[in-house]
Amino acid sequence: MFKDRILFLDGEALVIDKPAGLPVDRPRDRSQALEDMLGELTFGFQRLPLPVHRLDRDTSGCLLLARNPKAHKRFGQAFEAGLVTKRYLAILDGEPEADEGMIDLPLIKVSTEEEGWRMIGDPEGKPARTRWQVIERIKGRAMLAFFPETGRTHQIRVHAAEGLGIPIVGDPVYGKGGPAVMLHGAELTIPREGKPDIRAEAPLPVRFGNIGFGRG
Repeated sequence: MFKDRILFLDGEALVIDKPAGLPVDRPRDRSQALEDMLGELTFGFQRLPLPVHRLDRDTSGCLLLARNPKAHKRFGQAFEAGLVTKRYLAILDGEPEADEGMIDLPLIKVSTEEEGWRMIGDPEGKPARTRWQVIERIKGRAMLAFFPETGRTHQIRVHAAEGLGIPIVGDPVYGKGGPAVMLHGAELTIPREGKPDIRAEAPLPVRFGNIGFGRG
């Protein structure tokens, strides 16, 4: 499955292009998850690599795994310190008026028996900031690059829906839903002391091109 999805590999780090639909951790429905497939990603090591961060089940793109415990700790600290640069691409179900901007909207988790849990904007929530830029506009929709400066759960999805007032196409929680969620982790850069940065870029998924974006 991962033969053509390895974006970066060295002695301590591995970045894969995670496919949409594959959860990182085993979900409640017990369906297949990345954690069931880590044996395919050892590349000669006896240890299984461990994910350093998470992508939502229906989000594709760059996912960093550490190949040893010390690297896992260092990479985790880099994420916590805000040293990791991330670029996401998303297609919105509408067009923002401006071409770029910054969303500063704290997020908090809420839960109801009817709808389950979700994240919402709330002044009492944890700080969450996302810079954004329009890449392409087609027939009333727009593809945006999002640059999250914090790493909150569902941050980009909520910032699109509440911060911009335009949900991501296909989002079943914060938008209208649909056959596919148009959110992709396109680029990841992790600094390392005494070593070259880890840099990875995941190609635009076919599902984006299927609705007309990224062809030019």
